[in-house]
Amino acid sequence: MAQTPEMNRIAVVSVRDRFYSYPTSGLTPEKLARILRQADEGDIALQMEAFAEMEEKDLKLGSLLQTRKNAVLGLNWEVMPADESEEAKRRAELVKKAMEFEGLEDTLLDLLDAIGKGFSVCEIDWKYDQGVVMPNKIPWVDTRRFTFDLEGNMRLITDENPTGMLLPTNKFMIHRYKARSGSMVRAGIIRSCAWMYMFKNYSIKDWMTFLEVFGMPIRVGKYEPGTPDHDRAVLERAVQAIGSDAAAVISKNTMIEFIQTAQKSADPFKDMVALANSEMAQAVLGQTLSSDVGSSGSRALGQTHGEVRQDLLEADCKGLAETFRRYLFKPLIFFNFGDTHLLPWLKFHYEPPEDMLAAADLYKKVQDMGVALPANHVYEKFGIPQPKDGEAVLTAPKQSPVTTLSFSERDSIKPPRTNPAQANVDRFVQEAVQAAGDPIGQMLENIKQVIAKSSSFQEAKQQLEELIEKMEFDPLQDTLQQSIFAASLFGRKAVLDEVDQDG
Repeated sequence: MAQTPEMNRIAVVSVRDRFYSYPTSGLTPEKLARILRQADEGDIALQMEAFAEMEEKDLKLGSLLQTRKNAVLGLNWEVMPADESEEAKRRAELVKKAMEFEGLEDTLLDLLDAIGKGFSVCEIDWKYDQGVVMPNKIPWVDTRRFTFDLEGNMRLITDENPTGMLLPTNKFMIHRYKARSGSMVRAGIIRSCAWMYMFKNYSIKDWMTFLEVFGMPIRVGKYEPGTPDHDRAVLERAVQAIGSDAAAVISKNTMIEFIQTAQKSADPFKDMVALANSEMAQAVLGQTLSSDVGSSGSRALGQTHGEVRQDLLEADCKGLAETFRRYLFKPLIFFNFGDTHLLPWLKFHYEPPEDMLAAADLYKKVQDMGVALPANHVYEKFGIPQPKDGEAVLTAPKQSPVTTLSFSERDSIKPPRTNPAQANVDRFVQEAVQAAGDPIGQMLENIKQVIAKSSSFQEAKQQLEELIEKMEFDPLQDTLQQSIFAASLFGRKAVLDEVDQDG
């Protein structure tokens, strides 16, 4: 080993970590701008505390960020060797064992906190395991503990270094999320959502005030002009005792009128909240169909897009894999092998699920074209275990073979025997159709005239009902009855003739 890891905990939890100033309480545009400007100057404590409050207090924003993080946490992953050499595989095996440290899922979630805040830091607690350096656990460090100097270097604030100390190498994992180029403190998604959070907060407050005033019955106590002050005070106390607000004591000759401003929207508060939610969903997930169902979208359509836009999911996975490779795998290999060659890498399986029905149809078409498919490949493709020797298997049902006849055999087949009575029936049907054509044509012509003269649907409906009541259906009914009776007679005669011929 070329270097000994730092075994002592540096970012020790301080009493100050328990106290919060709640900067979003009474948030105004001036206060929010001051918090963000202060972070730009390097003091990020208030910004990080405000971001944590926003994620905690806004259910929509919190759920969106949770969805973004869980999209990564729900994926399978594996440690891949740098190449196919035995040395690379040996180093990859060490990293696989190291990834079994206590609280791995918590560490993944903590590092993904950078999506909202721009960066997240975890401290590596190293240990010796039978002479091998391994991570014991990797706890999260409160982002309020960090500051940035004039050169943009990150510093850790401790009791011994209140102005901040530079982070030692091979001790901290720093996961960065860059929603945009520039300073790390301006790169988080919550910074983009902060203004929408504030506007939404204003709308909800106004909404609650509106409901408190207009959602409660007005209690009015009336008194006669000239009523003594004592009696008026007693009446006022009685009215106020009924409820906390929306109470008044007025003279009978006095009137209080509530005038509501003109509104183009039926519910402006709800519309503003919906707009803020939609904008935040667009910023966090990359699209809104999977989180909100509006007049132009559907939940089913949203599900086709997935919970998180695919390119954002891939970027989150690649960024997290690079953080592990740079801040955990690299020092781990260095401490145990003395160099940083053949570094393994973390592979997240973020590929969207394949449509297996479409794949099965494609494989069948390829096979029908005469392409030989290896059985092992097909079993692996569809995740089907290969049957063992003597194991019962399901087979496709046998289909009846298709018989192909030669030209001489087809010529020897006699056509089916025709019945002379059928020709009479066909001829009579044609005559019946011609006979019914005139009354049907006249009815259609009358209907067209009624529709053409009507000025509305209701008028056309009424005129057609009156027309139907006046129509004469007797000629058409007679034609149909005669046709059915004649067809029945011809059919019976044809059956008797066949019986006579067959003996």
